Amino acid sequence: MNKSAQISLIKTKKIVGKTLVFRDATVTDAEYIISLRTDNKKSRYLSKTSHEIDRQRIWLDKYTNNDDQVYFIIEHLSKPIGTVRLYDAIGNSFCWGSWILQDDSPLHAAIESALMVYSYAIDHLGFSASHFDVRKENEKVWRFHERFGARRISETELDYFYTLDIQSIIASCSRYSKFLPDGIVVSR
Repeated sequence: MNKSAQISLIKTKKIVGKTLVFRDATVTDAEYIISLRTDNKKSRYLSKTSHEIDRQRIWLDKYTNNDDQVYFIIEHLSKPIGTVRLYDAIGNSFCWGSWILQDDSPLHAAIESALMVYSYAIDHLGFSASHFDVRKENEKVWRFHERFGARRISETELDYFYTLDIQSIIASCSRYSKFLPDGIVVSR
């Protein structure tokens, strides 16, 4: 593959993992997303979000009509438990974030959802690397990424910046395969 070729992020209706489902976010999810993004505990590591549900609806309506990101509601047993977003495609690398899981999510939800992100991006979209940033204060999350093989490449006063290459992604997907033994099923 030409390293300078741009890979596109492609929206899909649903991605099914072992116990989790990602479904494309819609305008009807605005209230749920606002409840997560404005939760005092969850929002301390996120960019600030307005409490206005109508603003979130407008954002989701614009999201529906653009192709520069995919935004999923994470579900377990048909109940929303979080969100995750893929965006900022640069060459063969994608960024992911807006990864929020409710406190009452199953213990395996973090690892299974991360594996689902990588499986979709690598196996279904054709990416071979990832880049992302994590607030320095969000130690639980940056330690998770480092255990997954992410390499810290820089930092600012607020954030650590990471890359994750294909070899590390494959190794971690293999190491944690019991959480996603049969891969994912994608419904366009």
